[in-house]
Order: sequence, then C-alpha cells, then structure tokens
Amino acid sequence: MPKIDKSLYTKEEFKRLKEQRRREKEQKRREEALQELSALGQQIESHESYHPHNPLVKDQNYVLCLKHGDKYSSQYVNTLYSMVKRNLTVPFTMVCLTDNKQGIDKDILCLDLPNNLSGWWCKPYMYSNELPLNGTILYMDLDVVISGNLNKLFDYEPNKWCVIRDFTRAMQPNWQKYNSSVIRFKRGQLDHVWREFYKDPGKITKSHFGDQDWLWTATNKANPATLWPDEWIRSWKWEIRKDRHLQAGTKGSRKFRTVEDVSPPPECCITVFHGDPNPHNCDDPWVRNNWT
Repeated sequence: MPKIDKSLYTKEEFKRLKEQRRREKEQKRREEALQELSALGQQIESHESYHPHNPLVKDQNYVLCLKHGDKYSSQYVNTLYSMVKRNLTVPFTMVCLTDNKQGIDKDILCLDLPNNLSGWWCKPYMYSNELPLNGTILYMDLDVVISGNLNKLFDYEPNKWCVIRDFTRAMQPNWQKYNSSVIRFKRGQLDHVWREFYKDPGKITKSHFGDQDWLWTATNKANPATLWPDEWIRSWKWEIRKDRHLQAGTKGSRKFRTVEDVSPPPECCITVFHGDPNPHNCDDPWVRNNWT
C-alpha cells in the first residue's frame, strides 16, 4: 500500500484511515494464511507425503495450550508437554498458541495468535474454525500439574464438549458455572463463541470478568457443556491442601505460608493452580516431584 500523505487529512481522518489500513492488512494476512493451509490440505487429500505434526491431518488428537506475553516462560510450555507425554498414551500433537515461539520445544506445533488480543481474552480464539486443527482438542492452561493418565479426558462423552465445574464449588456445592483451565471440544463445536466475541470484543470484555464468564454466557443455554467429573480435575489450593493462606508479597510471586506433604487422590489426573502460587513457586513435595 502507498504511504498515506498526512497533509491531506485532519488528525481524526488520518487516525481513522490508519486504523482501516491496519484492519485491511490483518484481513489480507488471514486470507493468505488460509489459502496456504487450503493448498496444503489439498496435498494431503491427494495422498502426498506430510509431516506427522501437519495440522491439517484429519481426526487427530491435539493437546493445546496458550502462551501470551511474559506471564509464563517457555519453560511452562515445555514442562506441560513433558507431563503430557508421560501421562497420555493415545497419539497426539502438542500445539501452542503464542505470540513468541522463542525457547519452545521444536516438537511443539506453534500457531500465531491474533495481535489484537491479550491475557485470558486470547482464549476465545482457540475455538475458532480459523485454527488449522482437524479433530479433538484438549486445552489446558499452563499453570496445571498433571497427576495421572489423561486418556479418559479424550474418551469421556466423546461427541460432547467438556469443561470443569468452576472451583467456587469448594465453597458453594451447587455452583454450575465453568472454569476454563481444562476444556475438550471438537473443531467447530464452539466456533460461535469466537465469532460472537470478535464482533464486539470491547463490549464483551467490559461486561464479563474473564473468558470463562463469556464462555458461560455464549453456551449455557444454546450449547451447554458436559461437566467433567469433579474428582478428575481439582484445585490444588482449595481441594487438595488444607491451608490456603499465602505469604505476603507481590501478586504473581507469592508462595503458600506453609509446606504440605499431600498428594491428589488416585482418580485425579490434573491439579489446577489458579491465582497464586504458580507451580514453580509451590514448595509442596508432590508438586516439586511432578512439575517436570
């Protein structure tokens, strides 16, 4: 595109024109990417050779995570991959949605995030049909520790989409809303969650505390989730430990006030570390031995 002559426009007109240019470039980039993926898909359909991590191979199992900004390092992505490999025996491809591939294991398929999203509001994009993933997707937050075999998360209610019942359940036993730390869905099942979000992200981010609240709004009536059995995925802080109290300090780096030698029950396959501490800041022996 030719450079804009600022002298021909008012400040407000120039600002609008610049934003329009940005949107056109973004749309063009997406269209080009989809064209490339379509061409690659045609090659696969014609039985040409393909790499085992090729994202257009149909009916694969994927384990998906998301890394945006610097809240979590590449170590978190690589550690999650290591834990999954030890605890999942069905064939799968590890995928990371990210804005920075540096330091991420070469065997992890990295996909770019849209550049106008941030924080947990990147999550709605993972439901989009724009993702070149054909099959079943098991999403996990980076701040989890895997404690047992994950196969059942692929086998359970295979034609439905599944999510955690939010850990508010520890205080309110009848709580039904979602926690988006672990979700399983097939490509296309939740595309409307992304499409509706992208129509007016400003409005939705202002009216909802976080992505899981938007997921509830967008699905609980028209396309409700199947909830994982509570016993399978538990809050380390609220459902495994006895003492929830944290040391004083900066949010994001605080540790538990005490160390507890506890372990998840046998039926639990994932423990979730919402809020503080993050797994690398937890000195409980079981976490130290398993977050590797």
